[in-house]
Amino acid sequence: MAPNSLAAELVALGVALTAAVTLGAVWDSATGRRRFAYRGMILILCVAGAAGTGLIWLNRQVDAVPSWASLTVSGTPAAADPAAVPQRRRENGGHIETFTVAGPASGLTLTMYAYLPAVYQPGDGRRYPVIEALHGYPASPLQWLNGLDAITLLDEEIEAGRMAPTIVLFPYQTPKPSLDTECTNMAGGPQTETFLTADVPAFARATLPVRDDPGSWGLIGYSAGGFCASSLLLRHPGQYTAAASLSGYADPGIAVGDGSEHTTYDLTWRLRNLPVPAVSLYLACAKTDRTAMRAATDLSGLAKAPMTVTTAFVETGGHNAQTWSASARPAFGWLSARLARPVP
Repeated sequence: MAPNSLAAELVALGVALTAAVTLGAVWDSATGRRRFAYRGMILILCVAGAAGTGLIWLNRQVDAVPSWASLTVSGTPAAADPAAVPQRRRENGGHIETFTVAGPASGLTLTMYAYLPAVYQPGDGRRYPVIEALHGYPASPLQWLNGLDAITLLDEEIEAGRMAPTIVLFPYQTPKPSLDTECTNMAGGPQTETFLTADVPAFARATLPVRDDPGSWGLIGYSAGGFCASSLLLRHPGQYTAAASLSGYADPGIAVGDGSEHTTYDLTWRLRNLPVPAVSLYLACAKTDRTAMRAATDLSGLAKAPMTVTTAFVETGGHNAQTWSASARPAFGWLSARLARPVP
């Protein structure tokens, strides 16, 4: 029974309801000090059950904790429950494969899922462009696959010809669900930027039929992953040629540990103070999402040649899965139009 399962939520709800009924039944059944002890214990069960129900419900929305092992000190996303990974949505569609990436450059070992398009055939010699899809916080790649139904989205866009057959990678961005790395190299902490920009591409080149020539790799992300996509694009223009940020921000919003959150990890600072790379950036959000709108306005205003920026806003919505789902489809198509095509 995984912590992001309906069964876990129902068990927590059952504990809360049972404790509430029991509390009413025994409220005046005991006398003396035992009465207060009974009331206190059952009240604690009520609160714990209610809190557990709420937390598990939230986890079911964002898939931040896919296994109980990932809650332990030693637990990592490598312990993700295989049953939580969606399978092929249709008989002739693409499918997901699961990998464990042991990163020699970063020292991180994390789970990564890969979408392989329907036309993929092992050993046929064809090589595909690549998109790294980055998740928010708190969340995991499973929100892309479950909540945002990325398999169906990619299948439909490729089948309709709006997107070339592409391998899409869904890596974890943190070794612990409670730690928000914002895809940075944290001082004294996880080197997530190195993992995503060095270890993941090296693993993909060695394991999957990916293109590795200029213009073949892109990025997409929502919320914190949106910041990640923009940040990694600007910091590694030799690896990535385009990125799409869905409700992303202009700075990491965390303490990296060396003050770089105010300089090189601040995207507006980079565009004001460092050479602008020849890359393409897609910024999408809801107009009611004030922080994301401000970031999109600031970044598009600061961008200059050879960098290009495309903006796309939805009138209503907020910082939520509905907005990201609506924005992801055109964003994937925009990315594909700027990436190299599959080659024999």
